[in-house]
Amino acid sequence: MGSGWISRTALAAACAALAGCGEGGRGDKAAAATGLRVAAVFATPIEEPWDGCIHKALLRAREELGVGYEWAESVANPDFERVVREFAGRGFSVVMGDAFGSEEAVRRAARDFPHVAFCFGSGLGPQPPNFSVFDNWIHEPAYLSGMIAGKLTKSNIVGAVGGYSVPEVNRLVNAFFDGARAVNPAVKGKIIFINSWFDPPKAKEAVFAAAALGADVFFGERYGVIEACREKNLFAFSNMQPQWQLAPDNVVTGPVWEMWPTVREVISRVKAGTYAAEDYREWSMMRKGGASLAPYHDFEKKLPPKVLRMVAEKQREILDGRFTVPVNEKVPVSN
Repeated sequence: MGSGWISRTALAAACAALAGCGEGGRGDKAAAATGLRVAAVFATPIEEPWDGCIHKALLRAREELGVGYEWAESVANPDFERVVREFAGRGFSVVMGDAFGSEEAVRRAARDFPHVAFCFGSGLGPQPPNFSVFDNWIHEPAYLSGMIAGKLTKSNIVGAVGGYSVPEVNRLVNAFFDGARAVNPAVKGKIIFINSWFDPPKAKEAVFAAAALGADVFFGERYGVIEACREKNLFAFSNMQPQWQLAPDNVVTGPVWEMWPTVREVISRVKAGTYAAEDYREWSMMRKGGASLAPYHDFEKKLPPKVLRMVAEKQREILDGRFTVPVNEKVPVSN
């Protein structure tokens, strides 16, 4: 087993035996040369931003790192373990995805395939020797987004629509509200959870409900918020992916999750034979390039220069380690 995970020699031998076992496509041709294939299992459609960020990074790995890549999307919890095991059993070197709804099942599968690198989104810790975890630690740009929202709101009421009140969502909403209140102490927050990871119509209705209470700026933690803001002509902040194109007159910016640093690091360690179970948290933060603010586009000219300078300075403080955005995973409360 070695000090890391699996020896480079053993990995190369296994990869050579598996080369050409894919189902075709550019990724599998590349895998015949690199000897490494990656699979992903997603609980939602890849259009959903959380899983979409992982998928985007793995597509990039196929193009730039020459790995084979296959995925399964919209996998229901009862089927999740079976699909994960099928990929692991077919000789994929890495299996990734979102484990939150099937945590124990995926960890159970990882124990039965100790020579496969499992790396899943999780709120829990790593499981030796081969189960690593990651999460979207993008609370820093969520805080910066909140600062802008606090300056944009006319009603002093900012809204947020979240999926479930789990720690991973709570910390983003709390950071957004904290940023808004840091620059505008009069701000009140309205939070609505839709109890779904992907239900755009329900998210849209939540915006209408919060707008009726006076909210005029929204953090769209879930997909569907931006469409509602476009209809109501409200300011919106996207989440995880740049979504300016959905409503150019409404989307100001938003926290971006860049999974590429995490994916690149995992694949690099597997190739080097040094992969081990660990928490890849730092690779999803601003200092590692895993988080950022989406481009302002037209809002570069629409926002007051002093607001842009304020946000730029706070971002420099974060990157320099002079300011730490608090991690608050308590359930956010409307006030």
